[in-house]
Amino acid sequence: MNKLVIIGNGFDLAHGLPTSYGDFINWYWRGVLEKIPDISHSNFKNDFIEIQLLFKPQSIKTASEEYKKVVSYKELITFTQKYSEAYPAYYAEQYDRCFIKFSNAFFRNICEKHSIQNWVDIENEYYRLLKDCLKESDNTKVKKLNEEFEQVKNLLERYLNEEIINKYDFEKPNKQVEQLIRLFLIRHISLDNSKYLEEFPQSHHKEIRDEVGKINKHYKDGTLRQEIWNNTVSANHLFLNFNYTYSVDKFKSYMNRDGLRDNYGRNTLIQIHGRLDDPDNKINFGFGDEMDDLYKQIEEKDDNEYLKYIKSFQYLQNSNYKQVLDYIESDIFQVYIMGHSCGLSDRILLNTIFEHPKCVSIKVFYHEKPDGSDNYTEIVQNISRHFNKKKMMRDKIVNKSLCVPLPQDIRFEKLNTL
Repeated sequence: MNKLVIIGNGFDLAHGLPTSYGDFINWYWRGVLEKIPDISHSNFKNDFIEIQLLFKPQSIKTASEEYKKVVSYKELITFTQKYSEAYPAYYAEQYDRCFIKFSNAFFRNICEKHSIQNWVDIENEYYRLLKDCLKESDNTKVKKLNEEFEQVKNLLERYLNEEIINKYDFEKPNKQVEQLIRLFLIRHISLDNSKYLEEFPQSHHKEIRDEVGKINKHYKDGTLRQEIWNNTVSANHLFLNFNYTYSVDKFKSYMNRDGLRDNYGRNTLIQIHGRLDDPDNKINFGFGDEMDDLYKQIEEKDDNEYLKYIKSFQYLQNSNYKQVLDYIESDIFQVYIMGHSCGLSDRILLNTIFEHPKCVSIKVFYHEKPDGSDNYTEIVQNISRHFNKKKMMRDKIVNKSLCVPLPQDIRFEKLNTL
C-alpha cells in the first residue's frame, strides 16, 4: 500500500540536529554576547537590536539560555523606560547596567513571548499580527510586518546553513539507521496479520486485503520489484518533508537501491516547504490556514501585501504541490506522521490530505520522552483541527496501542570544521 510520510522538525530533532526554535534563538543571542566589546560605554548594533553597555560583562558565560542572560541586564532598568531615547542619561550614574533597543518588533515578540516555543508558534504569531493589520486604513503596518518577517526568515536560513548544513555529513548516518527504515518494509505485511488490519476502518478492510494480497502474490512469485516499478502494485512511499534540511535524502536513496525495491517499494521525496540554497525550491515560511474565519477579510482587503506570506501562493512557484495532489489521487494510501506537530499553520495542505477519500488511515509515530510521557495525544488533538468531518477523523486516526515511538538514536556524523 502507498504511504505518505509527513516529516516535521521533530524528525530532525530525533536525529540529534539542533533545528528547534530554541536552538536558533540561543544561537542568535550567543552570537550577540560573543560580539559585544569587552569595554565600558560601548554599543553593539545589528539588523535586529542595539545594545548600550554600561559595564564590563566580566561574568558573562555563554550557555543554553543566552537570551535570558541578556534579558537579565535589561531587567535592571526594567521595561518602564519602554526603550526611551533618553537612555544615555544613565552613563553618569550607572555602570552596572545595559540597554537593549529592538529595531525589529516581530523579532522582539518571538523572543519575549513565553508561549512561542516552536516554529509553528512563530508562523501563528505572524498570522495573529497580520490579522491585527486588518484594522488599519492603509498597508503601512503590514508592509513593516512583512519586512520584519522576511528578516527573521533570512536569519533562519543563515542559521541552518551555518550550524546544520555546514556542520553535518548527511551521507553518513550511524548504524541505528535500521531502526527507521524497517518501518517502511512491505514484505512483512500478511493477510493473516489481523493487527495490521486494525489500523484501518472496517469499511476499507476488503480494499486493503486485496492490496496486501496482491503484494504477497508478487512477492512469492518473484515479480514484486517489477510490478512496483510498473505501477501495477501500489507500494510507493512519498516522503513529504516540511523541513529545509537534507535529513531524509539518505533514507530515500538507501531504500531505492537495486536489490531492495521488493523490500521498500518505490520511494520519492518532496520538500514541500523548500530546500536550502535551491533557487527552484525556495524556502516557504509563512501561514497556510485559509479555513480561518478571518481569512476572507484578508482577501477582501484587495491588497496583495496581505497575501505575501500565505503558503498557498508560495506553493505555486513550482510543481511540488501538484505532485502531492497527483500522488493522493493515484491510489489508496496511509499517512505516517513523523515529527510534525500538525499545527494550524499547515492546515490547508493537511486538510486536503487527511480528508481525501483515498486516505485510509493516519498513524502517529510519537515522541517518547525520558520520563516515559509522550506527545501522542497532543498530536492527534492537532490532527483533529484539520478535519471538518469529525466522524471521519475518528475512523482514520490509528489508536495509540497500534502506534510506536519515532526512533531517537540515529545520528549524522559531524564534519571537521576546524
